[in-house]
Amino acid sequence: MFSFEKLEVWQKTRDFLKGIYKATALFPKKEQFGLSQHIRKSAISLSSNIAEATSRFGNVDFKRFIEIAIGSLYEAVSQLFIAAEFNPGDGLSHKPSTINYKPVLKCMKQ
Repeated sequence: MFSFEKLEVWQKTRDFLKGIYKATALFPKKEQFGLSQHIRKSAISLSSNIAEATSRFGNVDFKRFIEIAIGSLYEAVSQLFIAAEFNPGDGLSHKPSTINYKPVLKCMKQ
């Protein structure tokens, strides 16, 4: 087991990522390789940067990767707002309020 697997914040990013994948699966076909992929990549980057942070020996490097992960979270949420605005006919299942990102953010800011 890797040390990042034990982190509560990494586990919460996995829940967030599951929500992202469920929501983006409902996007219109025209977004399959567009916005949907960008949102997924941002969410994957979030989890990956937290994992990479645990491989760093210095506190400065660790904090930097956490900052990058926070940026990825903000990027994914911003893209969800864009998706909700430009694809309103698909039930709005991808509104940021329907994907719980707040527990991840709370853990990361501690």
